[in-house]
Amino acid sequence: MKLSALFLSAALAVSVSAQAHDNDTLRLGIDPSYPPMDAKAPDGSVKGFDVDLGNEICRRIHAHCQWVELEFSGMIPALQARKIDAIMSSMAITEKREQQILFTSKLFQFKSRLVARQGAALGTTAAALAGKQIGVQSGTQFESFAQAHWAPAGVHVVAYKSQDEVFEDLINGRLDGALLGTVEADYGFLRTPAGKGFAFSGEPISMGDRGVGIGLRKDETALQAQMNGAIAAMLKDGTYAQIAHKYFDFDPYGN
Repeated sequence: MKLSALFLSAALAVSVSAQAHDNDTLRLGIDPSYPPMDAKAPDGSVKGFDVDLGNEICRRIHAHCQWVELEFSGMIPALQARKIDAIMSSMAITEKREQQILFTSKLFQFKSRLVARQGAALGTTAAALAGKQIGVQSGTQFESFAQAHWAPAGVHVVAYKSQDEVFEDLINGRLDGALLGTVEADYGFLRTPAGKGFAFSGEPISMGDRGVGIGLRKDETALQAQMNGAIAAMLKDGTYAQIAHKYFDFDPYGN
């Protein structure tokens, strides 16, 4: 009887475990201030390219997406504190971040650009920007790049909690320029009424990253494998292209 009970208990445990796996809730961290990648819908829900990709990945790995709104600079601490299970907010894959967290395979890859008032003709070298006020979002690779390459030459790098705050001070004239991703700058600002009178300045800038991936805890290798499989399948069966076509007139995956 005891053995039968043990076998029954073990069988139930396996069944419950399999069921829990199929109905897992993945808490995905997002900063919805970066359209068209991450934004807020009128009803308060989150939307954007990251959100559509995340929901499709969750569907394919039989998980339920729960979107958790956070400031971008707090994403990695929240992940490590297990307040979220993954970062799905246009986080670039860099060597520095890989020391802290695990990344999936690439989701997309963009260059970065400097945005300024039309006619400002700002260069992108440290010498050309010396004495200028350049806004960046805190915790991003743009902040890291500007602090490492421009600040030592006298560029005033000003970090903000959200990208909206960067744009606000750019419009109000408190900043000479803003550094951010090309697509976010173009679709999320320059093509909007708020971006009237502004334009890209200087040449595209490479940050040395390997594109954007989903951030995971170091021990989540099984989840990483599942997500990588879903991403590969989406690229192969055309689902990725269908989602991208909703937002862009080019292939955002990059080379």
